[in-house]
Amino acid sequence: MRPVLQVRGLVHRHGDFRLEVPRLEVHVGEILAVLGPSGSGKTTLLRLLAGLLSPEEGQVEGGFRAYLPQTPPLLRRSVLENAAFGLWLHGIPRRRALAQAALLLERVGLGAKARQPAHLLSGGEAVRLALARTLLVEPAALLLDEPTASLDPANTLKVEALLQEAAREGRGVVLATHDLFQVRRLAHRVVFLFQGQVVEEAPVDRFWQSPQDPRSQAFLEGRLLP
Repeated sequence: MRPVLQVRGLVHRHGDFRLEVPRLEVHVGEILAVLGPSGSGKTTLLRLLAGLLSPEEGQVEGGFRAYLPQTPPLLRRSVLENAAFGLWLHGIPRRRALAQAALLLERVGLGAKARQPAHLLSGGEAVRLALARTLLVEPAALLLDEPTASLDPANTLKVEALLQEAAREGRGVVLATHDLFQVRRLAHRVVFLFQGQVVEEAPVDRFWQSPQDPRSQAFLEGRLLP
């Protein structure tokens, strides 16, 4: 498979914390789950992949990437204008951007709310709006930090369906999550971080059935502390 992101020799320090990722690839059409206890470096890794942090060593190469934090910011504008905002930043004329945004809002189940203020959306609707805004600018890779952490099961499944669709369309998806059931439903591969180190990287079924590192096994059994 062709990589959309490649990491080589990545090192980042913040205070006493040090993140090291010797090698990592994200492929076209792949959903890669990043697992690990709180404080293991998941968010830091996503921000490095997105170019929001600069590594002290190593490099990240690949196409255009879009990062969604756990609580995506929304503009105090309509749902439609929020969806179109990324296109405006890329120089797309207003009328064309709004037309494209309206079509995608229908796909994500928000077409009926296009004209209402975005701040009136529920948490699940806000995440779907942020995904729509991101998908419209056609990133090669989506980087998501706990996108369904505060959502109910129905909205979680809707967001997961959008991520699966993004992968089928050829994008790479990197998902940091604590939800092990979500990983089983979505991911093709798993990267497991512990204290800033890549402890294990494996296809999702192998990671579950026969983890190679005892810390991975302890994490799956709920016994691993930060």
